[in-house]
Amino acid sequence: MKLQVKKGAASEQKTACLVLGVFEGKLKSDILGDVDILTGGAFTRVVRSKEFSGAKGQLLLLHAGGETLTERCLVVGLGKESSFSLDALRQVSSDAAKMLAGKQLASFVLALPQLSFKKITTEQKVQAVAEGVLLTDYRYDRYLPKDSPGKAVVLDKVTLLIDDNSDLTQAKQAAVESESICAGVCFARDLVNAPGNLKSPQYLAHQAVAMAERVGIKASLLDQRALEEQGFGAMLGVAQGSERPPYLIVLEYKGGQSDEKPVALVGKGVVFDAGGISLKPAEKMDEMKMDMGGAAAVLGAMRAAADMKLPINLVAVVPAVENMPSGTAIRPGDILTSLSGKTIEVINTDAEGRLILADALTYVARFDPRVVIDLATLTGACIVALGDQAAAVLGNNDGLIRQLLKAGERSGERLWQLPLWDGYASQIKSDFADVKNSSGRSAGTITAAAFLQTFADQYTWAHLDIAGMAWAGQSKPGQPKGGTGFGVRALIEYLRAEVR
Repeated sequence: MKLQVKKGAASEQKTACLVLGVFEGKLKSDILGDVDILTGGAFTRVVRSKEFSGAKGQLLLLHAGGETLTERCLVVGLGKESSFSLDALRQVSSDAAKMLAGKQLASFVLALPQLSFKKITTEQKVQAVAEGVLLTDYRYDRYLPKDSPGKAVVLDKVTLLIDDNSDLTQAKQAAVESESICAGVCFARDLVNAPGNLKSPQYLAHQAVAMAERVGIKASLLDQRALEEQGFGAMLGVAQGSERPPYLIVLEYKGGQSDEKPVALVGKGVVFDAGGISLKPAEKMDEMKMDMGGAAAVLGAMRAAADMKLPINLVAVVPAVENMPSGTAIRPGDILTSLSGKTIEVINTDAEGRLILADALTYVARFDPRVVIDLATLTGACIVALGDQAAAVLGNNDGLIRQLLKAGERSGERLWQLPLWDGYASQIKSDFADVKNSSGRSAGTITAAAFLQTFADQYTWAHLDIAGMAWAGQSKPGQPKGGTGFGVRALIEYLRAEVR
C-alpha cells in the first residue's frame, strides 16, 4: 500500500472517496457544508431525519453529484469532542478503512488529520490515522484460497490530508515512521499466527535472523549444545519434553553512542504450550501457538527501531522452546539448576514461561544493560484480572513503570500497574530449592513477577504480562482475529521518549 501525505482543501480532492470526521452535536462546520454541496444536500437530509448524529462509530457513506471531483463522501462519527483521544482517532480511521476496503475501494483520501485537538500535533494525528489504516490492512491469509468469497480488497493508495498551516515535511516523516512501526507490528502478528507445525523454535530463530539481516541488526543463536555448555538448566528443562530443540535468539542494534549502555528487551518464546505433564485442557489449546507473543513483540520492536534508525542501543534476548508432554518431559517436583546457579522446584510444568525467562534474564547481564524490560504471555491470572483491555506491568523501579504507562497511553496499548511488594516473595519460597515456579492461584500474576524478580534484582527492570492482549478472540478496529502484535507500539513509544 502506498501511503502519502499532502495539503489541500477537502472539498477539492479528486478521489473515489473522501473521509471526514464530525463530532457529536457539531454538524454545521464549514467542511460539512462542503459535503452538503458535494452530495446535493443529502447530508442535511440525513441529519434532519436523525439517521446520523456524529455518535462515535457511526459511518455514513454518501455518493456525490456528477459534477464533483469526489465520487463519494464517508462521514465518520467521532462522538463527544471532550472525550476524544488519539486512540479514538486511530480506531475510527481503522473503521473507515475497513468499511471502504469491504466495498472494494482500494484508494481514498482521509481528511481526519485536519481535525483540531488541544495539545495534539499534526504529526501525532498523522501517526494515529496512518496506524489505523495500516493495521486494518493486515491479514493472515496465506493458507486460504486466493478467491475466498467476501474478501476485502487490499488497499492500494491512501492519502492523508493535512491543513495548509501544518509542516508537510514533519507530517510526511510521521507517516514514514508509522509505516516502520506497523511493519514491526505485522511482523509480530505473522509470527504469532504461524501454525504450530511450522513454528518450531528453529523457525522462530531463523525468522529473527532473516529480519535482522534485512534491517542491519547483529544476530546470533545459541543452539542446544551451546545452551548445555553454558548451563541454561531452566530453559533446557522446559525444552526437554519436545523433539524440537531450543534456541536462544540474541539481537543487537547499535544506533546510539558506542559507550552507551543498551536497553535490553527479553521476550518469552514458547512456540507452542501444551502445558507439559501439567497438561492444559483441550479447549482452546489450538490458541497456544500464541505463547510466544512476548518474543514476537520484542522482535517486532527491534525491526521497527532499526528501520526508524532510533539513536539508541538495544539488545533483544528471546528463549525459544516448545513445552510438550512426553517420556522425557520434566515432572512436577523436579528441581532445575538455572543459569544463575539458583535452584528451582517445578511445582507446575505449565508455569514454564518464567523458567525460560529466568535464564534469559540472567544471560542479559553480559550486555550491562541500563534497563531491562521483559514481555510474556505469562499468566492466565492476568486475563482474569484485566481481560483484554490492558496488560499488567510490574517492576522494581517506579520511574520506569511510569514511563511505560505513559508510552502505553500514547500508543493505545494500555498498561496497568500491579503491586510487587516484598510480601509476595514469600509465596515463591521452596522447601527444597531456592525458589519454586508456582505458588497456586492466589495473586498469580504478581507471584510470577516476584519469581522473575529474583533473577532481575541487579537491574532497573519491568515485566509486562501480555497474556490477555497477545491474541484477539474476535476482530476489533485495526485488529483481525488472531495475533495482535501487542507491545510493539508501546515499546517504540517508550524508546522514542528515551531518545528525545
